[in-house]
Amino acid sequence: MTLSWLQICRLGLVQCCLGAIVVLTTSTLNRLMVIELALPAVLPGMLVALHYGIQLSRPNWGFRSDTGGSRTRWIIGGMAILGAGGFCAAAGVVLLQSSFWAGLSLSIVAYAAIGLGVGASGTSLLALLATATAPHRRAAAATITWLMMIFGIAMTAGVVGGLLTPYTSETLLRVVGGVCIGALVLTALAVWGIERRVTAQREAEALPFRQGLAEIWAEPRARNFTIFVFLSMTAYFMQELILEPYAGLVFGLTPGQSTQLSGMQNGGVFMGMLLVGITATGFKLGSLRTWVVAGCLGSCVSLCAIATIGAMHLATLLIPTVIALGFFNGMFAVAAIGSMMALAGQGKERREGTRMGLWGAAQAVAAGFGGLLGAVLVDLFRLAALGDAQAFGTVFLIEAAIFIAAAFMAARIMTRQAPTAIAIPGE
Repeated sequence: MTLSWLQICRLGLVQCCLGAIVVLTTSTLNRLMVIELALPAVLPGMLVALHYGIQLSRPNWGFRSDTGGSRTRWIIGGMAILGAGGFCAAAGVVLLQSSFWAGLSLSIVAYAAIGLGVGASGTSLLALLATATAPHRRAAAATITWLMMIFGIAMTAGVVGGLLTPYTSETLLRVVGGVCIGALVLTALAVWGIERRVTAQREAEALPFRQGLAEIWAEPRARNFTIFVFLSMTAYFMQELILEPYAGLVFGLTPGQSTQLSGMQNGGVFMGMLLVGITATGFKLGSLRTWVVAGCLGSCVSLCAIATIGAMHLATLLIPTVIALGFFNGMFAVAAIGSMMALAGQGKERREGTRMGLWGAAQAVAAGFGGLLGAVLVDLFRLAALGDAQAFGTVFLIEAAIFIAAAFMAARIMTRQAPTAIAIPGE
């Protein structure tokens, strides 16, 4: 028995909860450290890179899913660790105000827990989706679950932005604690009982992890797609840690306003994903390759526009350009995710969990590298006596160039190695 549409939507709620907690660390807490605490952008950049670096364990989690064991316990347990890490990260920001080294130590532990929780919960969830979803539903299931994740990110950023106005340390801890507890409860309710009712294919032969991973890497299709994921996600995440500080330093936005701006950006991501999901899935218009290339090029143009309005101090254009960036990011991402889900079951052996873990690790490394690279470059350009608008704008232009490179790579490898359209439910 495979997953029903209702069960797929229930699992999508877990993605929603993952996004809700993680967005607090990459947007709100990051901005507080850079603006309110006047710390170098590289510090939160290194903390976020740490949580992504811990996710190098994703292939191992996926391999565990392929060789046996309950995925449900890892999904719920991982969410519990993630929630605890999210709250401790907020407490670390508060502690940084009075004791730098104590706050930094708590933050390091917190972000490591966040990475561990995301790796355990997220990879186990994707393995369950990839193995228990009917082949003709996989790409559509990817669209549904990622739309729900983006919805969770956008909703959380918007609501939290409002609740943090006016900002106080007590309000921060209360709001973050509420989000983390709510995410854990919703995850347990969403996933409970599903695994017992479906048939999830697993690898019968318990090969050593290194041997199983080596066999996957030896597949040209899986290897090339891994490289593409790394390049494109590096571009995708370069602005993650600098967009809110940019809005605060260049345009004078408050913590609540910049958090809401992040929510608007993710609202744009949601609309871009929804457009591709409806158009490609419902009407069969456009191939995955076309949507990926269009999303990358549109993201490039949007980043150039964001850099330009900063240099020209056109504050009224900040919101529409940020929404446009999110929109094209969403177009690119959902098409890439559709390819990922479709390719997960292809190869000599059915090791969906290991493949999803490999691509998840590539995404995590790229996210950490891209976010840290953006933060480091901003600090370097500001030290070089460039103005805030010029320093941030230069990084946005570098990110735009990487998106162009990703578009060229997608055009080269996805023609032969990705399906030409997202599968239609029930087809």
